[in-house]
Amino acid sequence: MNEINTLSPEFSALDHKFMSRAIELAQIAESHNEIPVGAVVVYHGEIIGEGYNRSIMDNDPSAHAEMMAIRQAGKNIANYRLIDCTLYVTLEPCPMCAGLLVHSRIDKVIFATKDEKTGAAGSVFNLTQHEKLNHQINVNEGLMQAECATMLSNFFKRRRKEIKAAKQAAKQNAK
Repeated sequence: MNEINTLSPEFSALDHKFMSRAIELAQIAESHNEIPVGAVVVYHGEIIGEGYNRSIMDNDPSAHAEMMAIRQAGKNIANYRLIDCTLYVTLEPCPMCAGLLVHSRIDKVIFATKDEKTGAAGSVFNLTQHEKLNHQINVNEGLMQAECATMLSNFFKRRRKEIKAAKQAAKQNAK
């Protein structure tokens, strides 16, 4: 577990600080039984937008952590273009969020762990750096990867267990 708290040579202390905040936001999402993903947008060393997954709470399929953070950042700087901004997110962005990041002109994305099912920053697709799009984003991955991967894995294990228990209870009640 100690490697989670050590600074990676390719990431700065500030990178760790901002990803730690994204992890705190992911924990808030999990406390609401949402998939634990958190995101922060940083401009000149300051957080200007934060978000966590809220799709279930808000009945909104677009309410991903990245979407919420980008919306707040745009309002805070009164601009729909997030030039010179970096997004820190605990899970690789999906295609919807990767498209949003390209349209917002965000400069850099740092994500913790890959999404092997829907990742669109290099795992399944690479929309963030697609040569036919009018903007490409610098992407770095792996910052605090073990901590975020464990959080996500534990969440889905717990959810599968809860679903199984609910099915068993329903069977018992049907008898």
